[in-house]
Order: sequence, then C-alpha cells, then structure tokens
Amino acid sequence: MADHSNRSVRLLFHRKHLHTGSNPSTHWLIGSPFFPPLTIASLLHSSSSDLHNESDQLRSLIPKGFEVIGALASRNDVVEDGARDAIEAARGLRKIMYGEKDREVVGAVAGSGSGEVKFFVSENGNVKRFEAVTEIIEEDNSERFVWENGCLLRCELPIKLPLYYPVRNPKDVEKAYVQATEAVIAKLRDPQAVYILESVNKSSLDLPPPAVVQGGELDFHVDLSKIRPLAAIDDGFDASSLLCSYFSVNSKAGSPAFSIENADIIQVSVLSNSLVPSSASVAPVAEYLPVQEETRLLFIDIKLDVLCYASKVLPLRHAISSLIIPGLVDQLNILQNSMLPNLLTQHPQLKPYHFSPPGVLHPITVFYELSFGETEMKQVEVRRSLHLRLGLPYDRPLLRIANALDFSKLRNSGNVSLQKGPSLPRDVHIGIPSSGVTGGTVSLVQGSYEYFHYLQDGFNDSGWGCAYRSLQTIISWFRLQNYSSIEVPSHREIQQSLVEIGDKDPSFIGSREWIGAIELSFVLDKLLGVTCKVINVRSGSELPEKCRELALHFENQGTPVMIGGGVLAYTLLGVDYNDASGDCAFLILDPHYTGTDDLKKIVNGGWCGWKKAVDNKGKNFFLHDKFYNLLLPQRPNMV
Repeated sequence: MADHSNRSVRLLFHRKHLHTGSNPSTHWLIGSPFFPPLTIASLLHSSSSDLHNESDQLRSLIPKGFEVIGALASRNDVVEDGARDAIEAARGLRKIMYGEKDREVVGAVAGSGSGEVKFFVSENGNVKRFEAVTEIIEEDNSERFVWENGCLLRCELPIKLPLYYPVRNPKDVEKAYVQATEAVIAKLRDPQAVYILESVNKSSLDLPPPAVVQGGELDFHVDLSKIRPLAAIDDGFDASSLLCSYFSVNSKAGSPAFSIENADIIQVSVLSNSLVPSSASVAPVAEYLPVQEETRLLFIDIKLDVLCYASKVLPLRHAISSLIIPGLVDQLNILQNSMLPNLLTQHPQLKPYHFSPPGVLHPITVFYELSFGETEMKQVEVRRSLHLRLGLPYDRPLLRIANALDFSKLRNSGNVSLQKGPSLPRDVHIGIPSSGVTGGTVSLVQGSYEYFHYLQDGFNDSGWGCAYRSLQTIISWFRLQNYSSIEVPSHREIQQSLVEIGDKDPSFIGSREWIGAIELSFVLDKLLGVTCKVINVRSGSELPEKCRELALHFENQGTPVMIGGGVLAYTLLGVDYNDASGDCAFLILDPHYTGTDDLKKIVNGGWCGWKKAVDNKGKNFFLHDKFYNLLLPQRPNMV
C-alpha cells in the first residue's frame, strides 16, 4: 500500500453520518463527475450482496449526473483488508453499471467499535494498490456547492406500445414487448431524433427561447468529468454549442437560496424528425399480410420520467446524449424487467416519482406500483427498505407519492396552503426576533403548519373556539407532513367526531362549548390515528419546570403542542431553554388573533412570538391560580 501526504476526500455531509452501526455492512459512496475528484455527496446502504441486483436498484434510484464512486465497509478486523474489500466491491459495481474497471475509486473503513472512518483511494481501480487519505474536508455549505453550479434536466415521455400476439401462444407477447422496447430505444438513439429544451421557470418574465438539439448517443460511457464547453461554430449558430447555463435564471437574477426547490430546471421534450430530406423519391406503398391464426392486440401504457443533474457548463448536446437518452433507456429496461413476468395477468401500473428526502443532497427516483394503495403492506415494505437504504427515520412518511417533487410548484414557492379555499399563512414563526434567553438551546417544531385563528373562513368563534383553532393547526401539521390526506375539519366536524365516539351528547353539535386537551386527543385518535402524551401542571408557575421535557418533545417528535386549561388555549411551537440557569421562553402561536392574514401584522402584534413565564415588567404569561394541560401529539410509527 502506498502512502501519499497530499490525498484528500471532500464530504458534502457531516462526518457523523458516516457511522454505520455495529453490524458488518457495506455502504455505497455517491459522487458526481461534475464535482472535484473524491467528493462524496451521499451514503447509500447496500441492500444486496448480489452486485447485479444492486446495480439494477441503484440505476433506477440515483439520477444521471450522480454515480457510485466508492464503498464504505464496516469491519472489526485489519483496516487494510476492509479497504481492499470496499474498493473491490465498488470496482465490481462500477464495472456492471458503467462498464469501467480502470478508474480511481474510494474505499473507506469504519471500525464498528470506535466508529472512526479511514479513507483510501485505489490507483486506477487497482485492488492491490491504494493510498491512505490524509485529509478529510467537510463542506460548510453543501447545498450551495451542489446547486450554484448545477441544474436539473427533466424529460417526461408517455409511450403507448401496441403488442400483437397469437391467442394460442400468449408467451409470444413477451417477445413482442422486447421488440417494441428495442424499437423505441433505437428511435431515441437515432441521430435524426430531435430534443427541445426550455426553461420551466414560470416566475421569470425574461426566459430564453427554447433550444432544439438533434439526438444520437455520442458515447454511453463518456467521461463527463472531462467534457469541456464546445468551441464556437464558425458556419452559423448551432444550439448544440449552447451550455446548460443558457437556461440559468438564477445566475441572471442574483443569489437565491440554494436547494433542489430553487434549482434551475430544464424541461426536455422528445420529437421525431420527419422533415429530413430523403435520398430518393419513393411512392407510398401499402402491404397486406394476413395473419395465420387468431391474434389479439394489447396496449401497454408507459410513463417515462427522467430527472438528471448537470453542470451548468455542460453543452446541451452532451446533456442529451450522456444524461437524458441513457436515462430514458434505463427506465425502459427497468419497466420491461418489472412488467414482463405479469404482462397478461396483472398489467402492472408502474410510474416513476422523484423525491428530495432530508439529508440527501441529490434527488432520487422511485418506481411505485399504482395498483397498490399507499397503506398496503407491500407498498409499506418497499418504502421501509428505501428508508433503510437512504438512512431515513422510520417514524415519518418521506417517500410517499404525496412527498414527490411537484415541478409545477418548485419555481413558484411561497406560503401556499393545502386547505381548500383562500390560502392560510404558513410557518409564521420563521424569522421572528430572538427569545432573549441567554445561552439557551432552541428546540422548534419540525416541518410546516398552517396558522388557524379566530374569525377565519367567516366563522365567528371569538371567545370559545381557541382550542378548536389549535387543533386545526395541529391537524394541518400532520397533513402537510403527509401523515394524512384528510381535510382540516371544521368546528362542527370536530364536534361531530366527539359525539360519534360517545364523549359528547348530540346537543353538543352546533354549540359554543369549549373543549380542552383531552377532547383534542380523542379527535386526533379518531381522525388520524394519532396518540398523544398529556402533561398536567397544577399552576402556570410550574410550566418552566417542564421546559426540558418540552425540548425533548420538539427534538424527537417535532409536532406542535396544544396548551389548554386555565382560561385560554395556545399552540406551542418551541422552547428556548438554558439547562444550567433554568431560564426559558415559550414560542407561542396565539389563536385569539382576529385580524387579516397579514404575516407582518401577526408577528409585529405578538400573535406569534417568544413569551417568558414572567416578562420584564413582572407580568405572568401563565396564570399561577390556574391549571394547565399540555397535549403532545406523537408521530405515528409509519413510513
């Protein structure tokens, strides 16, 4: 093993995420040919020791523009042996996926006891010769690193394949499907195929005109890291000479927040060029070929949806030939392999969806069988395996269809409500002033919610509906996190639920009776299947003593908390707590607001803000002569 002092690896995530647990395992290191060498963007758990099976899964999951650049092994034995195994696994997988074997790959070893990770780099993929990495660089702003110089390309292509097969020999339908797929692939790779590229940034009025690029695969295994901008064309303009930055709105509009949601997106459409002049004049001919036996026609509906990542200096010609076309071909082959076994019996309804799960810098693509319901066990197990592969928690739905990227909204982001009718203010606590607690730790609600308050929707609940409004805010949180798709219930529907479970008499429906934390827990259980923890305090003076417990709730569960009892109900969005001094503050969302849904008016008026138990004027926010119940909704253990 050689040892050089100038070897370094760049991580686009925190080093603590490299910990792989105590059991021996393999993780794939994901990078991009558009990044500097040995830059690791994400870590994906290996789900199979069969590299061919693993390559099929990763080919559908990882977008073009990202690739496997190495492996991480969890080992207890000699570090060099673990590095050799990791390099060999990565080299074998790359050979299957990319047809390469003589390429520098990263081998990392994590000691299952200490958790320390050591990196090694092979020399041109040589398993026997590898160097130790002496420096690990952690990128401070990973999303900026990825999206400042990169963009997304998306190509949707619906296809209807007509398949003829003899009734007496239905197995021939499989042969017909393979032939039809091969014909489509040939058309995609045809140099006469035409691809139209255009920006999908609807929020900008200064959009560049679309570009037309002729297709044809230049080289399926082209080294994207070595591609440079094409030289200017002397004999006139050629769209192939344009770079992806031609469609970059961000570079022209200033410095946006760098994320997938704000990335430049190029839409690609596929056309068949029928205007190419023929070499010879021919007359149209019709040929009649009668079939020898009874034949049936089967139509296969396929929806391809490819998402790729590209450097902004990548020529459009290479973006089509090296990213879009291979991506479409991969999806056609994936669908073919999945549909062939049950083509006549089930007619599977497979469709790709794109996701941007938290902690994963690049998008991922998942094929879902639409004939299954999302809560069906087969679909749940698929999602659980994906959560394991991506290192995602098992107590929140992050890869449901409702979580998929909606490209119609990505460039028109804002406070858009899921509620029918007028939009409601969302996440109103973002950007409010600090709490004033010195040396405290802030623990906040995780995810989005909508602000419900008195007099909304033209409904007068002033003086009695604060707990109803707090419940509506909590339900909106579960809805926006995709735990449920039910509409946020009205006051009457909340009352109806309490009557249906026997907690209230029928006369309660349509009344102005108050409800408290216990009733809220009943409704959450009935409508969402959500369980709740309740904290009781005999006096408002005891609430600061619960700050440590509340901080743990926001860190582990992250749901909004309802504070009831006394004479008023509030929604708690977070706490700022100094464990040493006991100083604390509560982030209160007040449902008693009766004004318009103006964010500035809400924040400036103190309707969402930090409250101390005792303010600087000696006034108590929580009354000492009143009891309080705190309702802490728990995340369902579901994906």
